[in-house]
Amino acid sequence: MPASAPPAARTALLAGATGLVGREILAGLLADANVGQVHTIGRRELPARHPKLAQQVVDFRALPVLPSVDEVYLALGTTIKVAGSREAFRAVDFEANLAVARAARQSGASRLALVSAMGADAKSPIFYNRVKGDLEAALAGLGYEALVIARPSFLAGDRESLGQPVRSGETLALRASTALRPLIPANYRSILARDVAAALLQSLPQARGTTVLPSGRMQGASRR
Repeated sequence: MPASAPPAARTALLAGATGLVGREILAGLLADANVGQVHTIGRRELPARHPKLAQQVVDFRALPVLPSVDEVYLALGTTIKVAGSREAFRAVDFEANLAVARAARQSGASRLALVSAMGADAKSPIFYNRVKGDLEAALAGLGYEALVIARPSFLAGDRESLGQPVRSGETLALRASTALRPLIPANYRSILARDVAAALLQSLPQARGTTVLPSGRMQGASRR
């Protein structure tokens, strides 16, 4: 009886590899023996080099035809303060992410993972949460075989090493979350960026339909 063939290596595309979670997703994909190639798209080239890594510098407002991949990871995000206006924030967090998802679907991608946020709700009176909710709803209508949505609480990670501004309000929240951790419900505790990345990497390859990962469910994922 002939030996069964080994499973074909997966191919992945990542948008947002320069962010806290995106950096961890990239590291996980490159380290995964079941992933044969990783494509990244962004506004600038990464310093990282790896035999499996193919980089493409793009304008998210006019994306080229994207490579054919099995799975897509969306980790693009900013803040209103950094972006400079609500319109500029939405251009990144909603429009750019949606453009990548549409282009990847047209190129044959069947599974999609998104780094969203706790409180995402298209009907929220809070602009930030409403934009996140709008994106989740839009992605659900693209016909992906699987959609995995991570909704982390406050992200803990080394922003300075990425050249990102340290957010004073977030710093205070992280300190309070750490000090009061035993008293805070799991979904509201700060969470390591690598745990969010690990939860998505573990969930997406076998996912079907829509899966929402609340922050509490992702806690400790990088140690599993």
